[in-house]
Amino acid sequence: MTEWLLSHEGPLRLGCFVGVFALVALGETRLPCRPLTIKKRVRWFNNLSLVAINTLVTRLIFPAAAVGAAALAESKGWGVFHIVQLPIWASVVLSVVLLDLAIYLQHVMFHAVPLLWRLHRVHHTDLDYDVTTGARFHPIEILLSMAIKYAVIFLLGAPVVAVIIFEALLNATAMFNHGNLRLPKGLDAILRLVVVTPDMHRVHHSTAADETNSNFGFNLPWWDRLFGTYRAQPRDGHLGMTIGIDSYRDPSQVQRLPGILILPFRRAIGDYAINRRPWA
Repeated sequence: MTEWLLSHEGPLRLGCFVGVFALVALGETRLPCRPLTIKKRVRWFNNLSLVAINTLVTRLIFPAAAVGAAALAESKGWGVFHIVQLPIWASVVLSVVLLDLAIYLQHVMFHAVPLLWRLHRVHHTDLDYDVTTGARFHPIEILLSMAIKYAVIFLLGAPVVAVIIFEALLNATAMFNHGNLRLPKGLDAILRLVVVTPDMHRVHHSTAADETNSNFGFNLPWWDRLFGTYRAQPRDGHLGMTIGIDSYRDPSQVQRLPGILILPFRRAIGDYAINRRPWA
């Protein structure tokens, strides 16, 4: 089973990405939450070009991807779940949950450390919010994220199947919760008990710094409630809120690929990093 998963991991992930992307993109045309301010073809071309660059860079530096790290840990007997014997289902469930917690903590760290915030603000400077925003990250951030993920997988000894499930869930939910989707309030209230919804995560992309530093979860919504970073709604409402960062409103700087790639190296940190903003 492990060998089959390893040999088919690429097509499985690609199929999941394409399928969820298509569903969310279709939903955005049928039930959009907000009008877009930048032409979609401009944003999609540049955001998806960044995805292509990230995929190439990641495959060059980490050719085996996260599932390869799980296979290596399994072959070497590394990690907690290779020392503490649990039923496979328990190891899988715990691995998925703990990997999600690690992603939450990593996200908070990228907001708290000014140098890391420089990289992460590429994600936040998108002037609109749709399915492509969920994959808009600077290549250096992607590489750092992969290194952190490797370390967590080695520490846990996460089973291969758990890593594949987690990666599929993370990709799918990142596209879903960044979707420009208008969900019925009742459905949103139910869904956000078990998954981060578009309305929940959209708050995180507000220009208001205190709202930017809330709702860090990508997949499971529990960590924000547990650690006190949960905010139910933006103060100006989803139609009244402004997406992005106040000091980056020029589309030529933040919606074109060259500007996106050099953005971490421009200007001062600003007040968006958690330990740099003037808390009330």
